[in-house]
Amino acid sequence: MSSHANEAYSGKKDQNYTMLQAFEWYAEGGGKHWKHIEKLVPKLADAGITAMWLPPPTKAANQNSVGYDIYDVYDLGEFDQKGGIRTNWGTKEELISTIKKAKEEGIVCYVDAVLNHRFGADKVETFAAVEVDNDDRTKEVSEKYDIKGWTGFEFPGRGDKYSKLKYTFNHFTGVDYNHENEKTAIYKIHGEGKDWAQGVDNENQNYDYLMGADIDHDHPDVRADLINWGKWVTEQLGTAGFRFDAVKHIDRSFIADFVKSVRAETDKPKMFAVGEFWKDSLTDLEEYLDGLGTQFSVFDAPLHYNFKEAGDGGSSYDLRAIWDGTVVKKRPIDAVTLVENHEYQVGQALESAVNPAFKPLAYALILLRPSGYPCVFWGDLYGTKGENPQQPISQLADLIRARKLFAYGELRDYWDHMNCVGWVRMGDPQHGRPDGCAVVICNGDEGFKHMEVGKEHADERWTDLLGWHDGEVVIGKDGWADFRCSPMSVSVWVNSTAKGRQEFGQKN
Repeated sequence: MSSHANEAYSGKKDQNYTMLQAFEWYAEGGGKHWKHIEKLVPKLADAGITAMWLPPPTKAANQNSVGYDIYDVYDLGEFDQKGGIRTNWGTKEELISTIKKAKEEGIVCYVDAVLNHRFGADKVETFAAVEVDNDDRTKEVSEKYDIKGWTGFEFPGRGDKYSKLKYTFNHFTGVDYNHENEKTAIYKIHGEGKDWAQGVDNENQNYDYLMGADIDHDHPDVRADLINWGKWVTEQLGTAGFRFDAVKHIDRSFIADFVKSVRAETDKPKMFAVGEFWKDSLTDLEEYLDGLGTQFSVFDAPLHYNFKEAGDGGSSYDLRAIWDGTVVKKRPIDAVTLVENHEYQVGQALESAVNPAFKPLAYALILLRPSGYPCVFWGDLYGTKGENPQQPISQLADLIRARKLFAYGELRDYWDHMNCVGWVRMGDPQHGRPDGCAVVICNGDEGFKHMEVGKEHADERWTDLLGWHDGEVVIGKDGWADFRCSPMSVSVWVNSTAKGRQEFGQKN
């Protein structure tokens, strides 16, 4: 169902679905980003983008924050709180305008929902807590005593508009700072029936607590208010789904209830939902998905780590192992495939960047094959800023366009060499996509694959639409030909007279 949200809410039902993560960690803030995206929308739609994962639109504790230090979910850049009206990305009006423009161009938008924690409390409160071991959150390492924590959220700029709930320490399970003695530790808040959530990842024995004031999703008022927010933000913005931040730290039953309720009580029964359960373990990812009781997607973290290993290993890496242990291989309908994202890009604490030389190969693998819902990273399409800026990946827009125009029909694989693999998409004449493609990737020396594209293509002259391999390939009478690829590269061979062939080679 990973593409069903697009089927229901996108005007581009006749092409492959491709998501863009529409930001990177160091993207220009200052309230300029929504306007910037809106200007790019026509070109993105033309290239083949059908959905955008937007950065957190909600008010953060710092007006110039990326948005994961969340303060108020009901403030989308509308109220004078935490330094001003706008968020880092812009105002609510600009956000609505951007989403409307995207929809007009056939692009749906997903909201980045940060529901695990809160920052920027308006006041300190006194309450009982116990310290727990950082490496074993189930182990108490102190007696119960009173601490002063930043847990009072009153939202003075918004008041009671949209929601009357004001957060107190009763709405949280833990904090990491005692204002009384300025001590940093993990404090579990004490209260009747209060405990860490059980439906979370088992790292540190229990990984409910991540940062800030940790939300108690078992509290009925909190649960109701956040689910209400899901319906409210969907209707306010006209969005088609959510990317959920840090779901391995949030009780699984809450995520399931949230998704089921918003699907049932809005006009989007096929609302798209993807969670960031970032762990290199197919077993854990499957266990999480199986326990939700509703269709849900996850980012394919194991595939990302395979890409990183392949990029670091060069020609010593066996390309035939690239799908091993991945979500997209085991349950493709639930897999959002990606090469990189904002949390693992160069310069971040969790940096796990894929070698730039391998990224074109990785993108060919997620964009030009039928399985999974590919997500393109803003930083790979436009480059990244920050102290260590990275250049965009050459001709990534052409690979996106190749998916839009030619990645259709039956898949035929030719995976018989560790450093040179290929596949053919046979095209889909019944649905107006007669022109397929032949793809070859090499992570070592130059190579070629002898592949069949069909007798109906006999005598056609095919060229590499990326232009990374010169010359042309003449298809034999039997429908077979040798398709070549340069060292550490990818070639996408297409009939030189195919419809849309002239669109390639444009700037991102």
